Amino acid sequence: MPLSTNRLYDLEEGKSMRITELHLTGVMRRRLLDLGFVPGGIITSVKKSPLGDPTAFRVSNTMIALRKEESTKIIGELV
Repeated sequence: MPLSTNRLYDLEEGKSMRITELHLTGVMRRRLLDLGFVPGGIITSVKKSPLGDPTAFRVSNTMIALRKEESTKIIGELV
């Protein structure tokens, strides 16, 4: 079964993906890497705000809210 490549922002609530790429730089990249947003990591979309920004994600048993600006730059495969 082929895996689909998506932006983290487009992930539906309750679905998970494995991170393959991070197109972020600087402090934000370092911060997200420290929080567990690493290639190979599994991320689950938990809840989108009513206007779609920010979105809450679960990574390593921690809830993290990301804005669209960051979550569109994280690419992965659905699992």
